[in-house]
Amino acid sequence: MTTTIEDGPRPKHVQLRDVLAELATRDLGPGASIPSERELMATYDVSRATVRKAIDSLVVGGLLEKIHGKGTFVARPRVQSSLHLASFTDDMRRRGLVPATRLMRVDEERPPPEVVKALRLGARGTAWRIDRVRLADGQPMAIEQGWYPCSLLPDLDAADLTGSLYTLFATRYDLVIDSAEQTLWGEAAEGATARRLEAPVHTPLLVFRRVSTAAGRPVEYVVSRYRGDRYQVHMNLGAEQGAARKKSTRRDPS
Repeated sequence: MTTTIEDGPRPKHVQLRDVLAELATRDLGPGASIPSERELMATYDVSRATVRKAIDSLVVGGLLEKIHGKGTFVARPRVQSSLHLASFTDDMRRRGLVPATRLMRVDEERPPPEVVKALRLGARGTAWRIDRVRLADGQPMAIEQGWYPCSLLPDLDAADLTGSLYTLFATRYDLVIDSAEQTLWGEAAEGATARRLEAPVHTPLLVFRRVSTAAGRPVEYVVSRYRGDRYQVHMNLGAEQGAARKKSTRRDPS
């Protein structure tokens, strides 16, 4: 760790955050401890407040974890749970809530590498990027960023994207979503995400990353961020590899 932290347009805590992130991912492994606050202050000639702000941002992001009385460590990989397959629209309707959507963006783009791989887009394939805020009974519940292969879904940008995309895929393209892999983790709402969800900064979020397929063909890569004060997950667990079932509900913030 020899990077110099200097005055400039990027705040010192952001510079230190990036240094610690690289240390955690490149040099350390899950469960390893990072240098103490005192060591970081001496190494980078920064204040304790700068060190704590950098560490706290990585704790919120899930890269680091604090253990009381022991120190700060590189977080271990998050545990995955298999949850049931349903669209937001159907999910909310089953709870007796009225679903709605604010469409923020729809564009044809070359996605990030992880999306290209998941959707099997090849060297030149493109996908529709669809950003939406999902509402239940008029209250923002989740914000989504989804990617959908243009080759499978031509002219998708001309369709009504404010309802269930799964229903649209089935009726217009004969693509029935029948399988998905999903990962769940936690974050805190910040910046544009907090504003679009009309949530206070640092509101806990449940984040779902889902890759959905139709007859073995990847059709969707979507990351959904749900307000944790309005949405909860319920799973019935059997012994060891028992099946899990998700139940989502809105909770009255009061």
